[in-house]
Amino acid sequence: MQQKFYSHPTAVIDEGATIGDGTSIWHFTHIMKDSFIGNNCTIGQNVFVANHVLLGNNVKVQNNVSLYEGVTCEDDVFLGPSCVFTNVINPRSAVSRKYEFKKTFVKKGATIGANATILCGITIHEFAFIGAGAVVTKDVPAYALVVGNPAKQNGWMSEHGNKLQFNKDGVAVCETTGETFRLQNNSVIKL
Repeated sequence: MQQKFYSHPTAVIDEGATIGDGTSIWHFTHIMKDSFIGNNCTIGQNVFVANHVLLGNNVKVQNNVSLYEGVTCEDDVFLGPSCVFTNVINPRSAVSRKYEFKKTFVKKGATIGANATILCGITIHEFAFIGAGAVVTKDVPAYALVVGNPAKQNGWMSEHGNKLQFNKDGVAVCETTGETFRLQNNSVIKL
């Protein structure tokens, strides 16, 4: 059967990994068995994808990202350069905790900026935007913009990646697409 994805000759893809059509895997990347990568993904240079990691379609993983067991990214997720995921809350070299891996979910359309750190066991909801260098220690609501260490909410983002400016009636319009959003009960709803 002909391979329907591209992999650079230096990439290591273990037997048993599932990789979708149109995906590109670049230099010095390691994809472990039992991982799943969807269609039309881009996996950058020096990326590690562990066993049982799930990546949806059209996921962009920039250089130097390690995706450890327990991480699931839905469709259209962007993972910025050198962002970091964890899978154990209290690691110790002398204590095996491989049966204590916590699951981390990155929902559809979310962005994680360069050098951000994501603690395990949390959910980053749809179209959330994690600023560069943020340290995320708790769940992030849909459309929320979070920055800093520890990450704190600093606004709301459109699906196109523009900061939303809400009027006195709690309505905002994406300046690029014209899509309308409503702020209601400290959450954003696309109208």
